[in-house]
Order: sequence, then structure tokens, then C-alpha cells
Amino acid sequence: MKITFLGAAQTVTGSKYLLEYNDKKILIDCGLFQGQKEIRNRNWEEFFIDPSKIDALVLTHAHIDHSGYIPLLVKKGFKGKIFCSNATFNLCQILLLDSGFLQEEDAARANRHQYSKHQPALPLYTKDDAEKSLEYFAPIEFDEKHFFSDDFYFTLNPSGHILGAAFINIFYGKENIVFSGDLGRKSDPIMKAPSILQHATYLLIESTYGDRLHDKINPTEVIKKAIVKTAARGGIVVIPAFAVGRAQNIMFYIHQLKQQKAIPDIPVFLDSPMAINAAEILYKYTNEHRLEKELCWQVCDVARYVRTSDESKKLNQIKMPIIIISASGMAEGGRVLHHLKNYISDYKNTILFTGFQAQGTRGDKIVRGDKEIKIHGNIYDVNAEIINLTSGSAHADYEEILDWLSNFKEAPKKTFITHGSIESATSLKEKIEKKLGWSVTIPAHLQVENL
Repeated sequence: MKITFLGAAQTVTGSKYLLEYNDKKILIDCGLFQGQKEIRNRNWEEFFIDPSKIDALVLTHAHIDHSGYIPLLVKKGFKGKIFCSNATFNLCQILLLDSGFLQEEDAARANRHQYSKHQPALPLYTKDDAEKSLEYFAPIEFDEKHFFSDDFYFTLNPSGHILGAAFINIFYGKENIVFSGDLGRKSDPIMKAPSILQHATYLLIESTYGDRLHDKINPTEVIKKAIVKTAARGGIVVIPAFAVGRAQNIMFYIHQLKQQKAIPDIPVFLDSPMAINAAEILYKYTNEHRLEKELCWQVCDVARYVRTSDESKKLNQIKMPIIIISASGMAEGGRVLHHLKNYISDYKNTILFTGFQAQGTRGDKIVRGDKEIKIHGNIYDVNAEIINLTSGSAHADYEEILDWLSNFKEAPKKTFITHGSIESATSLKEKIEKKLGWSVTIPAHLQVENL
């Protein structure tokens, strides 16, 4: 067995790992790089191997940093099957089409306003490319064995991160390698706790929050305070939220607060077609989360759904207090950018970030305190109140990671730390070595390991 780290090595995006066993080549995850320009540029580089030589792709979950490169992989010649859970497939039907649409839209806007150095600016792939890639998906059930050959197979086990998210457990000969993908949390208000795994010959573990603990403050208290303060000064709350997972959690918290009459009864708008569709998928997969069907409907109904771009534009004309939940969560694209342009310079308003902000993203710059931000080629003053809700993350922090690892009955031969900055990966490495005494490696981009 040989593994090549094609992404998420000493960075938190672009998850891709190539496994080679006998004559088989299997790709684990196929995400887009996001954040700093030097990282994003990897999306445009020639792929490590000819995609037509890859036999299959297995996905941990649907988030774009794990799935967003798929349309380009297919465009470049991949013809194998894409294995994932059923919910992951349903979410990819939403996310990948939207990704292609946004990239076309961004390229068209850059050409229209001539703020790109490339003439003409081109999309990485199109909505049609994304549509074609969906033909290669082959969803399977959790815990179902799928064989690549007689002694080479895998199973998916729920990881608790978002709907459909899975650990990938690949067995080869008498050994196995586990890919954590994104590890969820025991205490998530919607998703069930991650599955317990007890053995791995080799392990890849994420480290998004490998150097920190989540705030113990109840997320509802942070959201309550932000809404009450903003409404009192006549402002508007804009919540950049990941369309899949985070948006639904925010709606849950707001539903709780409204039930308790803890916040003013002001309108809530969900301005993200992806998030709207994801909310509907939440109801479809009630076996994967904690919400009973009735509560699930109530949570999904807490917001008014904004489906068209014209409806979205009208939100920016509203002068009374409202709450807008919109993607993307890192403010890198999507409708939320138009709301930020309209509201971020007014002291009355609040921008409430709700998840991890990858280094170099627009969200990261705002959270870190930049006083000016560039959107669509123009500069906007950051005067609105900025809040970063860290206690509501869907990623395990280092304490929760260590707790999950403690279920293993014996140490893996080697544990690889991925999907994190070098600082968070190094911190987690030291903690695992100290507490568990395991052999730990932080692989570099394009590093090859013979297992």
C-alpha cells in the first residue's frame, strides 16, 4: 500500500489522498483548495496523475473542500465510480452545481468589471461540468462492504460532522487504514455523535482545531446577545454560514430563542438556495440526526426562504431589524457578499461568523480585525460589529479528538495528521504523543508514504 498526500497536508482545505494497492488506484476525497492565493492556485495545476488511471473515488462528505474538485477530475478524464453515503450524494447534487454556477458567475463578473489579471477570466469548471460529474456517483449504505478486489474493500461509518459524513475504513490484506474526514462532536445539537472505531493499522486524523478548545459558552447565548443588541440599535444581523450543516444549526438556535421569547420577533431570512435544499434533506434523513420530525419541520420553518436573486436583492432595501443567514461561511463567494457590501460599513449592524475561517479567506481577514475588506474589486470599510461564534463548530476540538482516539484498543503503526494549519497540526501531534504515546507524522504536500 502506498499513499500520496495530494491535499489538506499542512493546510485545512483541498482534501485529496491517493491510495495505490497492487494494481488499484483509489482517490480518497477530492476537494478544492481555498484561502490564500498560493493555496488556491493549486486548483489550476496539472493533476498529480492522469485522472483516467484512477479506478475509484471515495468521499468522506459533501463539503466543497472535500468534494469540490470532482467536476474538474471528471473533465480531465476520470471515469470510475464515486462512492459515498446516500446523504452525501444528495448534498453533492446541490453543492457541486452551485460551485460550478458560482465559478461561472465570478468569472463573468471579473470580466465585466475587469478586475482580474487574466483576460479573459475563466471558471475552473462550469455548472454543466458539475452536472456531468454526478453521473459517476454510486451511493452506498453505512457499514456496507464494498470490494475493489478480493482482499481490498472499504466501509463507511458515520462521523457526526454533517449529514452523510463518514469515516472511511479501508481494509487491505490483514491491515486497514482509516480516514477521519472531518470529525464531528458528541455534543452537536443536531448531528448524532461520531461512531466509535477501535482499530486502525494506519490512521489519518483531521486537525482543524488541533491547537484550541471550543468556548464552553452556549452558542444560543452568543446569538441571543448579538440579536438583542443589534435590534435595539435598529441594525441588521448578517450571518455568513456554511449552507450545509452550519445554516441548519443556526436555525435551530434561533428557533430555541424564539420559543423562549428570548429575542425580538424579527424576520429571519435564509438567503441561500443550497441551504434551503439542505434543510429539506435534513428532514429526509432523520435517522442520521437527533431531531424528531416535528421539531425538524419547526426548525426549518423558522426562516423565510429566499430563492431568487431578485428576492435576495430586495433584502438589501430593508431598513428595519432583520436576520439574514447566507452562504458562504468564509465569505468567499455566494449571496452573502452582496449583503456584506451593503451592511458591513454601518455601525448599527452585526456580522456574526459561525464556523472555522481558513487562513487568507475574506472571513478570516474580517474576524482578525481588518478595517477594510475587498469585495468584487471594491474596498469597503469594516464598521459593523464583528462576532466570531467558535463554540458552535461542527469540528471536534483537540480535547474531543483525543477523547475519540482513546477508544482505539491499540496504537496505529502510524498516525498522520492532516486538514489543519501547521500550527494546529503540530499542537495536536504533541498532544497525541504525550497522552497516547503514538507514532505521529505531519505529512507535507505531495509526500509519499509506503505503508
